[in-house]
Amino acid sequence: MAKQSLYSKRANLIIGFHGCEKNIAEKIACGEEDLKKSINDYDWLGNGVYFWENNYNRAFEWAEKSKKIREPGVLGAVIDLGYCMDLLDSEFIQELKIGYDTLLATMELIGSPMPVNKGTTPDKLLRKLDCAVIEVIHTLNEEDNNSVSYDSVRGVFWEGEEIYPGAFFKEKNHIQICVRNPNCIKGYFIPRIIDGNFIIP
Repeated sequence: MAKQSLYSKRANLIIGFHGCEKNIAEKIACGEEDLKKSINDYDWLGNGVYFWENNYNRAFEWAEKSKKIREPGVLGAVIDLGYCMDLLDSEFIQELKIGYDTLLATMELIGSPMPVNKGTTPDKLLRKLDCAVIEVIHTLNEEDNNSVSYDSVRGVFWEGEEIYPGAFFKEKNHIQICVRNPNCIKGYFIPRIIDGNFIIP
């Protein structure tokens, strides 16, 4: 399955933001706790620790609207994507078809229905099919001695209402990162407030 090419690894560190309880963000930034991997069957990019790429506002908005969070906060992270299944790159998009075909054959063999992406909006926020396809790809890589396991998965999502009539830009467009290898996270921080006395370099 996944075989590294000369350009497979992402060269730069990125900033990610994770919406959560404010006190949890502070404990993680101080090294008292760590983020737990999400293992829901509807996770958009499969199982792992999720971040909004360079998007503090979206992370805070998610935490603010979550019914499980009492005091919303945001945790920042410095991330090395490592060997990333980057779904903004055609090299990796092709693997989705392989994953889907393998999942379909497996479900037919065992007589089970295929997972389905569901939701009350066109975004279909419960991505059970997409999650299952990506997890199949990870399993295929782990079973193939000639393949390399992915450290992270990266995807772009068009979410929400159109920003103006006829637009293909949506109000919640974002890039999401799913970190599978915790060593990709080089450090955590609490996002700072801008000091208005200085320019932003």
